[in-house]
Amino acid sequence: MNLIILDRDGVINYDSDQFIKKPEEWKPIPGSLEAIARLNQADYRVVVATNQSGIGRGLFDMSMLNAIHNKMHKACALVGARIDAVFFCPHTNDNGCDCRKPKSGMLEEIAARYNLNDLDGVPVVGDSLRDLQPAVVLGARPYLVLTGKGMKTQAEGGLPDGTIILPDLAAVVAELV
Repeated sequence: MNLIILDRDGVINYDSDQFIKKPEEWKPIPGSLEAIARLNQADYRVVVATNQSGIGRGLFDMSMLNAIHNKMHKACALVGARIDAVFFCPHTNDNGCDCRKPKSGMLEEIAARYNLNDLDGVPVVGDSLRDLQPAVVLGARPYLVLTGKGMKTQAEGGLPDGTIILPDLAAVVAELV
């Protein structure tokens, strides 16, 4: 089984410093949904791993997050794409949970769900350092996209060794399939 793990905001859809709080604010980055469709056609399981501290901050609730993800799934379906699962952390930094990236709990949960002993070589795509750090800890291959916060992340440096930097999700997929 081929597996790929994608961050959501800044990789699949445009990010916002004010958070994506309702479906109307979720807008796909051009080419991202078609890239997911190409992954599906190449027999990849596409999984999203996303921090959603807006829940913990009281900016939106679970029903609103579900509505946002429902819009994402429907938008994918319109171009023949499918996201197999969405994993999220609703906590803020202050909660000290293990699931909030850059900690590795969410990615460990993904590995367990897909009966993988580890994530060795699994592509993990993000636009921030905190997306890539847990990938490296678990042996996955980190990909930084320059959409979302990616350009700022690249400029700040300190990327894990072996990080592959590409313009967007479509470029990542072109390299993988």
